[in-house]
Amino acid sequence: MRISTIFLSLSALTSSGSHAFQSSIGGGRVVKRVATFLESTTRPIASAPNAVLERVFEQDRRPIILFDGVCNLCNSAVNLALDWDPSGKLRFAALQSKVGQNLLQAHGRDANDISSIVFVTPKGAYTKSDAILGITQELNPLPFLPLRPLAAAGQFMVPQILRDAVYDGVADNRYSIMGKRDECRFDADGEFDDRFVDDSIAGGH
Repeated sequence: MRISTIFLSLSALTSSGSHAFQSSIGGGRVVKRVATFLESTTRPIASAPNAVLERVFEQDRRPIILFDGVCNLCNSAVNLALDWDPSGKLRFAALQSKVGQNLLQAHGRDANDISSIVFVTPKGAYTKSDAILGITQELNPLPFLPLRPLAAAGQFMVPQILRDAVYDGVADNRYSIMGKRDECRFDADGEFDDRFVDDSIAGGH
């Protein structure tokens, strides 16, 4: 009776289209396929945003700056960062891009949240004044004027609540200060091709 019950159960799995039972059932193969089937149903699957996060750092470990792609003030800051980072240590992507939205979600933020610049590294993501200081540490406007010591000092000497208050004051009025454009910025002429993250990395997500 038990053998009949087991056989009927395996037949039900086969008829439901399970890949574990698409060829003849026999001997030890049944046990192995059942084990494989059960393992595949319990194995954690990376979400789409986390998969994109893995891909953007898979072969390139450089940090990524997520910026408001339609903000003229933000785009001016990107130009300044490009000039002050001649060695190309930083990459860029618009918050509104597919890559940007997936990276936001991978770090627990809403995909449409463009309220803050985000500095994404392989170790985590930083927003507001912490993002600005993290970015500043990577900039080197002049060979004899590295900004890393100044940024590090500012992080410890100025309380975060004050730093963020200043940041919010500028961010909340960024469109009033320099206006906005109709579409997101991208590297149209290819001059900085390796500095802007290819949006195709996000695929159809």
